[in-house]
Amino acid sequence: MFDPIELTEKIEKLVCKGRSRKYYRFRPARFYGGIASADCVGCNLRCVFCWSNDAARDGKIGRFFDGEEVAEKLTEIARRHNFTKVRITGNEPTLCKEHLLDVLHHLPDDLHFILETNGIALGYDIGFVSELSNFDNLHIRVSLKGCDEAEFSKLTGANPEAFELQLKGLENCVKHNISCHAALLYDLIDKRKIPRLKERLRGIKIGLERIEFEYLMLYPHVEERLRSALLLV
Repeated sequence: MFDPIELTEKIEKLVCKGRSRKYYRFRPARFYGGIASADCVGCNLRCVFCWSNDAARDGKIGRFFDGEEVAEKLTEIARRHNFTKVRITGNEPTLCKEHLLDVLHHLPDDLHFILETNGIALGYDIGFVSELSNFDNLHIRVSLKGCDEAEFSKLTGANPEAFELQLKGLENCVKHNISCHAALLYDLIDKRKIPRLKERLRGIKIGLERIEFEYLMLYPHVEERLRSALLLV
C-alpha cells in the first residue's frame, strides 16, 4: 500500500515544471456529446482497471506544455468541431496545480471545463478548491474508486483511509459552490455497498447521491492487470 499524497509529490517532480506539465496527445472525443481533450501524464493512484498505460501513469512519456498552450490547443479543437466542452484527461489533472489554474485562466468563458479527477488533491488542499471556485465555467467530476475504504484500497493499491479524501474533495467543492458530481466504476464493486455510499454522498449534499456509473474498458493491458490481481478469471 502507498500514500497517494506522497506519490503525488514523487510524480509531480517528473511531470511538472513551473507552470508547465507533460502531455502525450490532444484530440476530439465523443464523451459528453463531444469534447476537446488533452491527455496528461502522471497519476497519484494505481487503479488496477485504469486504461492509461504504466509509462503514462509514471510520467515516462510526453512533453511539456504551458497552460496557455494547452488552453489554445483545447480551444482550437473545440472550435473546429463545434464543441462547447473541454477537459484534461488520461491521468490525474490536479497534479501540477499551478498549471491547471493557468489553463483555466486562459480558456474562453464560453467553453465549459470538465475536471475529471480522483478528488484526492481536492480533499487535502482546500486552498486549491478555493482557487478553483473562481472559475464559473468549471464542473468537477470525482471518480470514486470503490464504494468504501476496503474497495478503494483493493482497486487502487493505496492506503484505505485515502478514500475519505475522495469524499472530502466532494465536500470541499460543495462548500465552495462548485458544480460537481460523483462517478463510480460499476463492474468491479460489491453492488450491495452502493446504498451505503449513496447515504454518505447524500450526507454531503442532497442530490449528490445521483451517481454516474462508468464501465470497464478491457484493453489488453487492463485485462492483464485484472488477471494478475485475480479480479478477472
